[in-house]
Amino acid sequence: MLCSTCRTRPPVTADGRCALCAQSAAPAFTAPQQWLRSPDTLAKTVVVLLAVVAVADLLAVAADLNIRSLFDGVPDKGFVAVEEAEADRADMFYAGAGVLQILTTVATAVAFLMWFWRVRANAEIFDASVQPMRPGWTIGGWFVPVAGLWLPRRIAGGIWAASGGTNADGTWRDVSRTPMNLWWGAWLLSLLVGRYASGKYDRAESAQEIASAASQMVVADLLDVVAAVFAVLFVRKLTRMQGERAALGPYPLGARP
Repeated sequence: MLCSTCRTRPPVTADGRCALCAQSAAPAFTAPQQWLRSPDTLAKTVVVLLAVVAVADLLAVAADLNIRSLFDGVPDKGFVAVEEAEADRADMFYAGAGVLQILTTVATAVAFLMWFWRVRANAEIFDASVQPMRPGWTIGGWFVPVAGLWLPRRIAGGIWAASGGTNADGTWRDVSRTPMNLWWGAWLLSLLVGRYASGKYDRAESAQEIASAASQMVVADLLDVVAAVFAVLFVRKLTRMQGERAALGPYPLGARP
């Protein structure tokens, strides 16, 4: 049985609330900040879509392995050892898996940005002083060339600080940023490896080059699965932190030392 308010800790009071929620007269995501909105529904949507992305990635891995097994060991002097119909089926499988990856990734990106905007808006209410950039960068930061590789992580750090660093008495405490760092590191690595592998596959001409590129695509797609898993952990952790933070009452509670 869990707390009737935050749904994360065991209850200790007669009305079913945990010790942390019992110290606040205000339930999660209520007054005095009428602009504070729960990210729970968006978070659940993002988690489901990330699971779909992981399934699409695993399908892409199967397509990569199929390509590799088809062309591995074929002499570079020609593709005569590979039947045209078999090669066409492998190529269609690979292309179809790629299209599915694109569609699921775009849908997930839209939902994630909506969730990211929501938690950033809540963080502004929790404590605007620890936000490193203005709210507009929450979306725009992802689309800046080169700088987009670290601006979203910087924004996420501010959201994390405002959402999870407060005790019930208003004092500050540090919450491990490991979930956030794992998510960002895995996503960045999968992005870079994926671009390199896909570029190599597009430039491949000989059978061995195609097989080698397909092997690297396997690594890239598996990294994307890992990134999706860490993204789920990050989204769930930050959403839970905001629920706990909102249950503490008036904002901001104090100043970070």
